[in-house]
Amino acid sequence: MAAGDIRIGEGTRGKIIEELAHSPKTARDLSRTLGIQESAARGHLDRLEERGLVVPTFRREGVGRPRKRYLLTPQGQELFPRRYELLLDSVMEELLAREGEGFVSALFAEAAKRMAKQIAREIPPDAAPVDRAQALAAALNHLGFRCTVASSPTGELKIVRTNCVFRHNALTHSYLLCEVFDKHLTEELLGQVGLDLQDSITRGGMRCTHLIQLR
Repeated sequence: MAAGDIRIGEGTRGKIIEELAHSPKTARDLSRTLGIQESAARGHLDRLEERGLVVPTFRREGVGRPRKRYLLTPQGQELFPRRYELLLDSVMEELLAREGEGFVSALFAEAAKRMAKQIAREIPPDAAPVDRAQALAAALNHLGFRCTVASSPTGELKIVRTNCVFRHNALTHSYLLCEVFDKHLTEELLGQVGLDLQDSITRGGMRCTHLIQLR
């Protein structure tokens, strides 16, 4: 079940997630902190547990029954913002300054080929180009893109992405990501094809559209 409706610090469940990020807590701890009934806190924790965001742990403190505390699962921790693009931008700038664009372009090309080889493991060797393109779209969707594939009567393929997980980095380094990386990723899977970026989010468009002319 998706957790996209939960915002850290917003709503009761978002506040519970934020509290558990500091330390494991019992339902009673949360009821006191958030000013809600303990039964209500338990209900929210049960729903969060069902969604795989929290997990109960038991710890004995003195005599009596162990206390039931909840802590965040790795999935729950992923609800917090991750700004990986800031690190990637810094690394790219440092590499460009030290080694130059040629070196960084080759690095991104090899990274694309490595990713393509991983995708190709799931594709039959004799798969048709459209099937290979579908496998590429599925792999990109798994990463968080919103990607579809369409074919035209003239034999061209069109890959449309309405979301880009590299958007921030592509805005600052569009050549490396929109041309070098995409080109080598696509050609590694589909062979030497004509790849035309017709529309791009980095150019102010609502989507990225690649027209692929099979050769």
